[in-house]
Amino acid sequence: MKGPLYSQNPPTVLMVDDTPENLELLTGMLKERGYNVRAAVNGKLALQAAHNDPPDLILLDINMPEMNGYEVCTALKSDEKLKDIPVIFLSSLNETIDKVKAFGTGGVDYITKPFQIEEVEARVETHLELRRQKLRLQEAYDKLRELEKLRDSLVQMVVHDLRSPLTGTFAYLKLIRDNADSTLSAAHSGYVAEAMKAVMQMIAMTCDILETSQMEEGRMKLKTAECDLGRILEDAVSGIQPLSGGREIRLTPTESPVTVLADREIVLRILQNLLSNALKFTRDGDLILLGMAPAGGRVRVSVKDNGLGVAPEYKQKIFEKFAQAELRSGQQRYSSGLGLTFCKLAVEAHGGSIGVDSVEGKGSTFWFELPVKAAGV
Repeated sequence: MKGPLYSQNPPTVLMVDDTPENLELLTGMLKERGYNVRAAVNGKLALQAAHNDPPDLILLDINMPEMNGYEVCTALKSDEKLKDIPVIFLSSLNETIDKVKAFGTGGVDYITKPFQIEEVEARVETHLELRRQKLRLQEAYDKLRELEKLRDSLVQMVVHDLRSPLTGTFAYLKLIRDNADSTLSAAHSGYVAEAMKAVMQMIAMTCDILETSQMEEGRMKLKTAECDLGRILEDAVSGIQPLSGGREIRLTPTESPVTVLADREIVLRILQNLLSNALKFTRDGDLILLGMAPAGGRVRVSVKDNGLGVAPEYKQKIFEKFAQAELRSGQQRYSSGLGLTFCKLAVEAHGGSIGVDSVEGKGSTFWFELPVKAAGV
């Protein structure tokens, strides 16, 4: 017999078997290897023992009175506190169907009787090591999540503090632009206009970061009310017009008003983000079409451009928060910052859906759908 594996902090193995001779044999052998071994002679006692003091691993017989091993394993896996404990079945049943059923209930391994103690030792140690690695991985993940939360909090604080000076800068630039007695040359007036556009874009980006975080954490509560979607589209075009440059944004009006139950300001932000994205990836002289149409109990709003288009493999990724870094590292630029991520979260919060239809090199149509409020409802 080999020497003990553990001298300090030995892992606990719970032996479950209704045959005292089996319990005595395995308990003695595993204790010699340094394990802390506990025994239970039936399923109910095993569940009680596991609840009182969860073991690191369970060796479980199948044929037992009142409650067989399959039922014990099923009960363990349905308990949030015990579900991650590895269960190794140790049984005289050696048919394939018995093994399949054992794995189906959540077992991680299966040893047939009569067993070799070396095999039992090897499998027990293998699954204990896997469990240790899993626990270490979970700890590392939890620490990473905490660091991520700390980073996000710091970013949000910095971004929040940036919004005020940016808003002030925009206000002063607007005063300069609107000054009737201004002696600025045409060139300098153009510089002021470009500076205002840049500041507007930075303010929009700070809003995207803060609102995306609030949406993800469920801290942004929608202020829903009946809204005329057509009017929101008109306001979105009016608000984004100063950034359009030499591009034309054309709104196709509808024959009758479309009413949705939504947060008007959030929907307006969605539209402005989609329009800003279209402006960023089109050139002077290009046409951007904005419109809406019925979509089976919903209304679909679309923003169509003739820009770069989106490759098929990126059509879903462009809406994902962490995909932006991957896209940029691969020299792919299909969106600006977190704008599309915010759009996705905001549309889904309204019970809608969002997507893009595109042919690479031939433009894109970004769309989102919202439920329509039926008349009289």
